[in-house]
Amino acid sequence: MSDAEAAAGATDEADGDNPPVRRVSDWDAGRLSGLADAHGTPLYVQDLDRVRENCERLLAAFPDADVRYAVKAHTGQAVLETVRDAGLDAECASAGEVDRALAAGFDGSRLHYTAVNPPARDLDYVAGVAEADPDLTVTVGAVDTLDRLAERGYDGRVCVRVNPGVGAGHHEKVTTGGAAKFGVPYDRAAEVTRDAAERFDAVGVHAHAGSGIDPDQLDSHRELVARMGDLARELTDPDAEGAAPLDLEYVDVGGGFGVPYEEDAPALDLRAVADATREAVAPLPEGVDLAIEPGRYVVADAGVLLARVNTVKPTPDETVVGVDAGMTDLLRPAMYDAYHPIRNLGSGRGREGGDAPPVGEREATPVTVAGPICETGDAFCENRALAEPVRGDLLAVGVAGAYGYEMASQYNSRPRPAEVALDDGTATIARRRETLGDLTTVEREIPRDRAGRSEGDR
Repeated sequence: MSDAEAAAGATDEADGDNPPVRRVSDWDAGRLSGLADAHGTPLYVQDLDRVRENCERLLAAFPDADVRYAVKAHTGQAVLETVRDAGLDAECASAGEVDRALAAGFDGSRLHYTAVNPPARDLDYVAGVAEADPDLTVTVGAVDTLDRLAERGYDGRVCVRVNPGVGAGHHEKVTTGGAAKFGVPYDRAAEVTRDAAERFDAVGVHAHAGSGIDPDQLDSHRELVARMGDLARELTDPDAEGAAPLDLEYVDVGGGFGVPYEEDAPALDLRAVADATREAVAPLPEGVDLAIEPGRYVVADAGVLLARVNTVKPTPDETVVGVDAGMTDLLRPAMYDAYHPIRNLGSGRGREGGDAPPVGEREATPVTVAGPICETGDAFCENRALAEPVRGDLLAVGVAGAYGYEMASQYNSRPRPAEVALDDGTATIARRRETLGDLTTVEREIPRDRAGRSEGDR
């Protein structure tokens, strides 16, 4: 059996009370409807209990690894605190994510800042954090970044990001392992890491294949892991070209573990992935640990986006179902042509003013679900069979917990949605709904002198 076949072999019931995937059909329709009635739509719902379950599954599959949550998947404080308490570290892609992680209670020993062409203000901030908490680690992907850190007086912990020449992911825009933007070329990685060790405390090497890796792409993941194992052995071998061995702490092989978005797609068998990872990287030098950086896997199936149907428009070619959420709330379908499952929860009103039939009694009909943004690409699906929607129905867009709220914007001057966190059955507002007034707050708060000039004008 191939790695891909093994990784595709899990069933939703494989882990009993902690199944490897939560489908949109598994959410309690009554509970979601009640939340939408109480808090309005569009509304994100994030289940912290499911976040914990996903963390538990990762730790069980990789018991000897340092598991680091890729914060960019979902930066909400409720999620970060849940991940922290579950025992995962935080991998941060920006100064803002470092700041959020600190606010959520992560200390420097559990913080890893992965800089990609970092702006000067980011490096200034992170260098200041490291001065107060020297256990923080900075991962760099260019010699220039090392030089810029040294210019700021930083001489602490660094990890070198490597471009392994192997990429994978659900879309070319998130396939990082083969893109020149990410990491130093593999054939220069040993040299750059040794040079870094002369100026900093070089503690690790890092690579990442991409985001949303599915079972069919495990061969690429395995090749990346094997190359990183080879690099670690070269750097820690006292006989390698006469160079002094480096005292590395870890080899970080990234994350990118995929989750099934389509209803009939199999769940990733995480145990098979973990076994393949350990086999490919082995044997690691004594004292060097394996590290992974899952993000999507932790939060994707823990979240849904709720939207209310406001328009049903039959046309000669298709029936367009208009909803109050759009690409400003969930960008992935427009940006990546990403598939998200959609479930009609019903409770709308018929054209004659009476209650529409329950969704279970309605015929499935192909529809295009579109949002309110003035863009053709503002659609969640095209010609998707749903229980026939009517105005007022509530739709649940599934597997929306990763890169959903995080990529939300105010385009078309639309306020961002609210988010509710469920924790042991209790619902609390995790992020309030923005108002129209919020859209101009940063403009109204610009300090001006008596002549009406802002600081940037002077």
